[in-house]
Amino acid sequence: MPVFEDFKLTTPLRNALADLGFERPTPIQEQAFSVILSGKDMVGIAQTGTGKTLAYMLPILRDLSFSEQLNPRVLVLVPTRELVVQVVEQVQAFAKYMNVRVMGVYGGTTLSTQAAMVQEGMDVLVATPGRLYDLVIDRSLALKDVRKFVIDEVDVMLDLGFRFQLTNILELLPERRQNLLFSATMTEEVETMIEDFFANPQKISIAVSGTRLENIEQSCYQVRNFYTKVNLLEHLIRDKETFSKVLVFLSNKKSADRLFEQLEPMWGNELCIVHSNKSQNYRLRSVKQFDEGKKRVLIATDVMARGLDMEKVTHVINFDTPAYPENYMHRIGRTGRAEEAGKTILFYTEKEEPHKQAIEKLMNYEIPELEFPEEVEINPQLTPEEKPKRKEINTGKHKLPEGPGPAFHEKKEKNKKTNQGGSWRRKMEKKHANKKKKPKGKRW
Repeated sequence: MPVFEDFKLTTPLRNALADLGFERPTPIQEQAFSVILSGKDMVGIAQTGTGKTLAYMLPILRDLSFSEQLNPRVLVLVPTRELVVQVVEQVQAFAKYMNVRVMGVYGGTTLSTQAAMVQEGMDVLVATPGRLYDLVIDRSLALKDVRKFVIDEVDVMLDLGFRFQLTNILELLPERRQNLLFSATMTEEVETMIEDFFANPQKISIAVSGTRLENIEQSCYQVRNFYTKVNLLEHLIRDKETFSKVLVFLSNKKSADRLFEQLEPMWGNELCIVHSNKSQNYRLRSVKQFDEGKKRVLIATDVMARGLDMEKVTHVINFDTPAYPENYMHRIGRTGRAEEAGKTILFYTEKEEPHKQAIEKLMNYEIPELEFPEEVEINPQLTPEEKPKRKEINTGKHKLPEGPGPAFHEKKEKNKKTNQGGSWRRKMEKKHANKKKKPKGKRW
């Protein structure tokens, strides 16, 4: 197997990798290195947890020379604020022994504050599309010196509605640049973007979406409803030794908040939550506390399922079954990072069973089902979403009366008047009404 020593890295990069304990490259890192060094455009299709950040930053940093210019030479776009923070920290760790300025910008903070920051200058800029576009339109940031342009998790950006900003950013960049695109899925939108803006890119596919990761042990429970799922989750996380770092995924903010409210009375000291309605500081603090082991259980929506690299997650629990099978793959990719062993558990109801079957079809793998524990109480209570919809049936017994209803009444005489112009005009018309017009012709 190859090692990083084979890459002929500079001494600062070798020392940084040694500090991080990295010895062998992952498949995406190995295959991308020479392509990126060649200067060609590249499209990398790889699942989360395969080391994409180092895959593109290692060859970029190897060739990045010292400069005092203010405008960024390397631009990295990621879909979420949390990813900006994470990628900045990773690049700083990779460039620990290099004189490289790294900066991150994202929404949720004052534009003027970040405008002042970018005007101080940087070599590598990591940004969300929306905030980057705002800074360019504000004339606080120029992209004329960008030579390496990376779009990470591009499929998520398009899902989140960033097509407009991405297209405009691509048109603002200099023509002479290298484009590097990374995605977990190859959708039609992604293919269209590649055709429009990339020049004969070389494609690398590693563990494409739908490929079951062998190092992740999967299992599932069939559960009656939401509140029974709460009881099952509480039963599982009582085993603190086994479930020492648990990431719980739900599809929407309302369900995530509802679960948090149910668990907080007993597990509040070990519990945190993150979704898009939470403030930026709250989200970053929750992720940090969970990553550092200060909180044992993190409840999250799918916005967290992509890209975030959190170490030693023992279990990913899919509290609900995602409607899109690809989201399941991204969720479970939060455990079993860097080829370590991981475990995932899926909760599904009878209504969610078709979604589970779609996931199994995508992976070509049947998720082993576990027997529901007898000691877990089945709660008959239903959430508003689970309650059957009541349909109003029109029996035809109550017919609407014909003609005007009881509230109808004729207008009073004075209200029947219509606007006939000003009073002066009416007087003049009346005055001359009886006068005959003289015939046109000769005067006698």
